[in-house]
Amino acid sequence: MLHTLSHSPYHCDIDALLRCLGPGDALVLLQDGVIAALANSETASRLLRASIPLYVLQNDADARGVAAQISNNFSLISYTQFVQLTVQYPQQLAW
Repeated sequence: MLHTLSHSPYHCDIDALLRCLGPGDALVLLQDGVIAALANSETASRLLRASIPLYVLQNDADARGVAAQISNNFSLISYTQFVQLTVQYPQQLAW
């Protein structure tokens, strides 16, 4: 399943999201959700423990001025790559 987080980790139930992540899943952070991927943040550390592919939409990180602060453990992706992920993961859940 492809999970998408579009809200700041400070304004959503990140614990519920983490409980729902499982093997074979992936997570894309977009809009204000890109804040969850900031290097050395508690939220990024918690997401990394899920051991799933983690992606950040490059345009949204750029728009918020945080692209240089994104953890190296997250893959920055384009809109085209995001669309490819939606094809790869037919089931999706938006947070």
